[in-house]
Amino acid sequence: MTHDPITRIRRFNRAVVRETGVLDQSYLGRGRPLGPARVLHAIGPQGADLETIRHYLGLDKTLLSRFLKSLQDEGLLSLERDACDGRRRVAQLTETGRAEWDAYNALSDAQANAMLARHPRAEALLAAMDMVASALGRDDIEFVTHDPRSPEALYCLEEYYAELDRRIDMGFDVNLSADPDATDMMAPRGAFLLAMSDGLPLACVGVKGTDYGYGEIKRLWVSPAARGLGLAKRLMDQTEVVARDLGITLLRLDTNSALAEAVKLYQTTGWREIERFNKDPYPDVFFEKAV
Repeated sequence: MTHDPITRIRRFNRAVVRETGVLDQSYLGRGRPLGPARVLHAIGPQGADLETIRHYLGLDKTLLSRFLKSLQDEGLLSLERDACDGRRRVAQLTETGRAEWDAYNALSDAQANAMLARHPRAEALLAAMDMVASALGRDDIEFVTHDPRSPEALYCLEEYYAELDRRIDMGFDVNLSADPDATDMMAPRGAFLLAMSDGLPLACVGVKGTDYGYGEIKRLWVSPAARGLGLAKRLMDQTEVVARDLGITLLRLDTNSALAEAVKLYQTTGWREIERFNKDPYPDVFFEKAV
């Protein structure tokens, strides 16, 4: 049996096609192929404009039009002109369409639960899926400003704190750090950024405003599933843009030497190592950069 990378990738592709029902003419038994079903799901109960649907699903205009017509013929959606921009058209689900949307969601959830139930290492399976999805969707990752108290931000921060606790010899307790809360990473003093992939957070970083003539970069974290894709550097580039928009011209940050990849990132992206500038018990390496 051959184990070369191409054969393994093609095996994986075939397994995904079978499991997801790409070739089924009645996806999840609802009487239509996967393509129209995915368009129905992308519209959702709130509706969506056609350009957003097309970009989200990676469809050309002709194919999208074909799927929309088939769903419209079934009485599942209506097409309307955008009230604010007459050049844009918006798809809205009918009552029947919303019922189909609910049915697809219930069946998809059941399918996913069945897959996890029959695998002896469900968490490992999910981690592998996360890695594949991150690799395939690397060009569609979005950087958005979030409230650091939002569920998405808190997920990233809790993962970040847990990793620091594992990797730093003295452990980590955010309440003992110099910045236990994130109020200075909110407008108008600062900002908190998330890297989002299809609705899920993959990474975070904060720009903290201070009264000392500089801003600080805080809590840079990237999910293990997305590491090696250059996401940390892209996030750091975004912090410089955000800092300039906030009127910040000098940035500082601190880290711990146990986080060797973080130290290397800063050393190779124009940050200058400086003397300690705070009393935080955890960091032992300090940097600054003019932006």
